[in-house]
Amino acid sequence: MHPNAVMLAVVLLGNLMLPFISAQNEPKINASDQIILSADSASKPVTLLCNLTTAQTPHTESFWMKNGLEIANTRTEQRNTAYRITKPRADDSGEYMCVYTFVMAPNANATIEVKAKPDITGHKRSENKNEGENAMLYCKSVGYPHPTWTWRKVDGTSYTDIDNSTGRFFITNRDNYTELNILNLDINTDPGRYECNATNMIGNNAETTILRVRSHLAPLWPFLGVLAEIIILVVIIVVYEKRKTPDDIIDDDEPVGQMKTNSTNNHKDKNIRQRNTK
Repeated sequence: MHPNAVMLAVVLLGNLMLPFISAQNEPKINASDQIILSADSASKPVTLLCNLTTAQTPHTESFWMKNGLEIANTRTEQRNTAYRITKPRADDSGEYMCVYTFVMAPNANATIEVKAKPDITGHKRSENKNEGENAMLYCKSVGYPHPTWTWRKVDGTSYTDIDNSTGRFFITNRDNYTELNILNLDINTDPGRYECNATNMIGNNAETTILRVRSHLAPLWPFLGVLAEIIILVVIIVVYEKRKTPDDIIDDDEPVGQMKTNSTNNHKDKNIRQRNTK
């Protein structure tokens, strides 16, 4: 066989074996299985475990991450590492990762999923708007995996699903957040109870917002109320004046006449006293 052919065969064989050799040299980490949080386990602590079983080079340290962010105060030099959730809630669910660092090799990691059904932590209890305005309703949740969001309008025991096909209703979903925008509110059809629903593989949750739509005249109601009170007061005064009896009218001449009579009498009494003195 030609020497060049032999060399080429060796190179090709080496390239074929390289992934296998590299895979053998990669660190091996034993990690906890996925954990599902439920209402029953809310008071039971949860511990995530990782163990670096094989590594070709010495590791320097390890630490924990949640949803891509390092968890503070979790760095250690031990091959066995644990992260404890004392009182697990839906907010504690997510994608956890134990990460090992090495002096002469890339980092190695293992992922542990902590799952929980959605828990809606924020929404509007009610929204008051005037007809013709726009309304914005929202819901936000915790829980993992991220939920699928739906909106519907509830009318007693029946409901109507809402989507983006009407031209006035627009739904925006982003992971643990959803938003419903209603344009050009109609006072006859839009008021009511709107429900957001969050669903993932573990379970679902829902919350309701009450939307009230007022008339265009609503801002004028205080002014109209004051105006009505003034009109009523004027009418009462006019009616009262018209219903007065003649005895209620004061005669301007009568007091003056009485004063003149009294003055004359007093003058006569004075003259009489003067004559008697003489």
